[in-house]
Amino acid sequence: MSGHYDHDLEKKGHEPHVVTEDGAVPGESFEYGNGLYARMQRLAGKYGVEQRGIERVPENERTDTSLANVGTMWLSANMVVSSFALGLLAQKLFFLGFVDAILTCMFFNLIGILPVCYFSSFGPRFGLRQMVLSRFWFGWWGVKLIAVFNVLACIGWSAVNSIVGAQLIHAVNNDVPGAAGIVIIAVCTFLICLFGYRVVHAYEFYSWIPTFIIFLIVLGCFAHTGDFINIPMGVGKSEMGSVLSFGSVIYGFATGWTSYAADYTVYQPATASRRKIFLSTWLGLIFPLLFTEFLGIAIMTATTANDGNNRYMDGYKASGTGGLLAAVLFKGVGHGFGRFCLVLLALSIIANNIPNIYSVALTMQIMGRWTQRVPRFVWTFIGTCAYIAIAIPGYNSFEDVLQNFMDMIGYWLAIYEGISLTEHFVFRRGFGGYVAAHYDDARMLPPGIAAVAAFCFGVAGMVTGMSQVWFVGPIALHAGLAPFGGDVGFELAFAFAATSYFVLRKIELKRFGR
Repeated sequence: MSGHYDHDLEKKGHEPHVVTEDGAVPGESFEYGNGLYARMQRLAGKYGVEQRGIERVPENERTDTSLANVGTMWLSANMVVSSFALGLLAQKLFFLGFVDAILTCMFFNLIGILPVCYFSSFGPRFGLRQMVLSRFWFGWWGVKLIAVFNVLACIGWSAVNSIVGAQLIHAVNNDVPGAAGIVIIAVCTFLICLFGYRVVHAYEFYSWIPTFIIFLIVLGCFAHTGDFINIPMGVGKSEMGSVLSFGSVIYGFATGWTSYAADYTVYQPATASRRKIFLSTWLGLIFPLLFTEFLGIAIMTATTANDGNNRYMDGYKASGTGGLLAAVLFKGVGHGFGRFCLVLLALSIIANNIPNIYSVALTMQIMGRWTQRVPRFVWTFIGTCAYIAIAIPGYNSFEDVLQNFMDMIGYWLAIYEGISLTEHFVFRRGFGGYVAAHYDDARMLPPGIAAVAAFCFGVAGMVTGMSQVWFVGPIALHAGLAPFGGDVGFELAFAFAATSYFVLRKIELKRFGR
């Protein structure tokens, strides 16, 4: 099968596009290179704004040798209050006990982060962004379908995260409306993303530190109160359904970085150890996810106390996640310092939104040649405006938005992972089956018919296993207690997509030879 990927063809492939000093892209017409695009790129370069989009990073420019940059990128992006908010759903929506919620959180996080870690190792090897790499699995045209889902995911993530941050700001000052908090977070995120890869990594390298310190203060304050309640585990089909459904939400959050994992390692040298990249990413993900979500699970247990004056429940009802954290901090360290801590936690959302807004611009450039001719920073601005418009009306229904969104993320990414990993391991037989120079040549890429068809089969699996308020699949009904059963949508989506792709790709290769 490897004969279909002849390495000698690399010399015949198109050279990767690079942005020159005047902002032009080689291969385009002189008129275009000296037109609006070139002028905008020159303006961007004047102020230090990153000019490169989805063009392959030349090996001589891959000078970021710091593994700490890899790990802290994800450490900061997940050491945030939105990860903490996810832990609250265990009791709030799924009525899980403490121990079963902790075990579910651990198990599904461990599964969810593996694709993120693995795909991060593709960036140094090829110098290509994640959506560009996806052309090798979905083809020139098929990847556009994936890009649409990824754009929706990036915008959706940012909207959900901004709501959490706005709740915190509102808890500090009730006179600040949720819309104002959302705009504050969005503007700060945009300014960092504007300057690109190196500034993004520089910010993420340090931003986890104050957030971690504040979470430690929250932990100490809550532990000192003795208000923790060890809610017992459930039993039977009801417990099974709750575990599977909460696990689906946890998986969706953990694996949500998969579709842009390689974006943040493309400046690592091609000789970088894939194992070290994998391990750095794994450590950067697993620690903040487990720490913040475990903390959320523990504190949420205090809302179940029936003492007639439950400040935790009162705070949660008043301002959601922000109100709950305020109940902990105001009692433990006083209102003044407590407000300061809440403001810093609200601003931690910036670190979580940065990968989304940086990558949404790169994803938009996959849509077509014309979108690639729009500078990255313009798409960054448009993406920012889009998620502000979504977050403001969704502010008052956060829990429902969060659960439904996390589930949908997990569903489509499970399909993406099923197809891409099958292509990588079965048909390309590892990294040696790629010719990186073919990334921009539709004639050398797979037709994408098998991938798109397998994606549809994955959706069928998702539908049979999903458990949502608005629809419960027939298999999901048997995975828990009626009427909601248990959510096994992402597991079936992965299985259906991988199995169908294995069959269909063989037929496609036989017919097209690529």
